Amino acid sequence: MFENKNESQAREEILAMVKEYCDKYHNQKKDFKEGDRITYAARVYDSDEMLNLVDSSLEFWLTSGRYTDEFEAGLAKYLGVKHAALVNSGSSANLVAFMTLTSPLLGDRAVKPGDEVITVAAGFPTTMAPIVQYGAVPVFVDITIPQYNIDVTKLEEAYSDKTKAVMIAHTLGNPFDLKAVKEFCDKHNLWLVEDNCDALGSRYTIDGKTRFTGTIGDIGTSSFYPPHHMTMGEGGAVYTDDALLNKIIRSIRDWGRDCVCPSGRDNLCGHRFDKQYGELPLGYDHKYVYSHFGYNLKATDMQAAIGCAQLKKFPGFVERRKYNFDRLKKALAGCEDKLILPEACENSDPSWFGFLITCKEGVDKFEVVKYIESKGVQTRMLFAGNIIKQPCFDQMRAARTGYRVVGELTNTDRIMKDTFWVGVYPGMTDEKIDYMAKVIKEAVGM
Repeated sequence: MFENKNESQAREEILAMVKEYCDKYHNQKKDFKEGDRITYAARVYDSDEMLNLVDSSLEFWLTSGRYTDEFEAGLAKYLGVKHAALVNSGSSANLVAFMTLTSPLLGDRAVKPGDEVITVAAGFPTTMAPIVQYGAVPVFVDITIPQYNIDVTKLEEAYSDKTKAVMIAHTLGNPFDLKAVKEFCDKHNLWLVEDNCDALGSRYTIDGKTRFTGTIGDIGTSSFYPPHHMTMGEGGAVYTDDALLNKIIRSIRDWGRDCVCPSGRDNLCGHRFDKQYGELPLGYDHKYVYSHFGYNLKATDMQAAIGCAQLKKFPGFVERRKYNFDRLKKALAGCEDKLILPEACENSDPSWFGFLITCKEGVDKFEVVKYIESKGVQTRMLFAGNIIKQPCFDQMRAARTGYRVVGELTNTDRIMKDTFWVGVYPGMTDEKIDYMAKVIKEAVGM
């Protein structure tokens, strides 16, 4: 097949066949019929992603490489930050972000075991899991409805002389009150980590400037799992404007090593064998000097290749999410006596991940969800509900140790009982949005 062809010509022929294959066998659009399954999320892609994936695989550079560099630069440019580091998942991004705050390079501001980190119990487990795993203490604050974000009026009550950081997510694309949280963190000299995994592309106006969420705190994180705002299969990112934090982020991601040379390149600094570190002998190979207790959390270049294609489409994804959200909310107007519909945080422009709905008194959420699912519309809970009531907290809850709760988690418990959500991902058509609204209305007798 490749006789009399050089490598470049062979590659071009392979990629042409890949494009033809993708166009023929993927993304075949079908007319929607009532009762067809409507998932809460799905991949949105075309031959660009598949071509990049195959192009990367033909190079067979299986770890991070040129596509990783391109993606990190592209994401940083889009967000308007100085540094972005690709990792293998959003959960890993949260792990790296938190562990960065424990670095001895941060001096007195470093988080130590026993220190406290303010967060919420209503959300995804891996926002707070690294806090517990390290031996720090999560301090749980209630949320508000219908924004589903941290109740900022409880922040001062949550503060103690052990508080070192605030680490919370923007719920399903809706920014939390960044102005209040940032002012609180600045007042008490606390780190702010924005879990931006469900909110990539959301914007917030603060101090007269409109910025992307994830870029207002000290560190932001993203996830590129298939249901998320963009995908590379598995993947995530950690970003910051701070050069020292970026150095620590990359060290934690890359085994904890001190060397900053990229994979496959040695001695960029010219001092690989002429310095002393810790109690190692003078001249010990800098590539094997470890300044942190780190991990290997890099993504592959094949993942990054998909991400590069997705990033080019991403602004359009954001606009479609907003459109779908607005269409669904308008279609559900008139249901307010049965349902609480979501509202954007003041000063925000959300890139919605989903459409949260809370059932009012007298409306059984579980019966509503059962009906909606029976009609082919996929639903989701707000992740863990109240994480403290999950089995992973059984031992700590029984011992009444390892975490702290501020006041009553009244709204957190309510969303666990009364709240669900449906998707607004960019692959949804008007017909699907309208059908979802019809089914939701039927479920509550409208």
